[in-house]
Amino acid sequence: MVYVYLVVAVIFEVIATSALKLSEGFTRLWPSLVTIGGYSIAFFFLSLTLKTMPVGIVYALWSGTGIVLIAAIGYFAFGQRLDLPAVIGLALIIAGVLIVNLFSRTVGH
Repeated sequence: MVYVYLVVAVIFEVIATSALKLSEGFTRLWPSLVTIGGYSIAFFFLSLTLKTMPVGIVYALWSGTGIVLIAAIGYFAFGQRLDLPAVIGLALIIAGVLIVNLFSRTVGH
């Protein structure tokens, strides 16, 4: 279940961050409420993963996955273009997440 909790935390963090962009500095009500609610749910599920996984690993997986997903949403939904160094950096983040998940004994498969 720990990975289910982590996936739910990532999904709500991505929703909240996307809504944060739309909130225009918390001047728009509904995107602001989605942001607050999304982060609340994300942190709740993130806290559940911390019961069984080390905080550094959880945070690396949560933030790395979130960064890549938000960059994709920024590209497709908001028209934010990525240059070659950004794409390379995102590829390295994906590689890091995969290495931690597939090879680290700290994660506990």
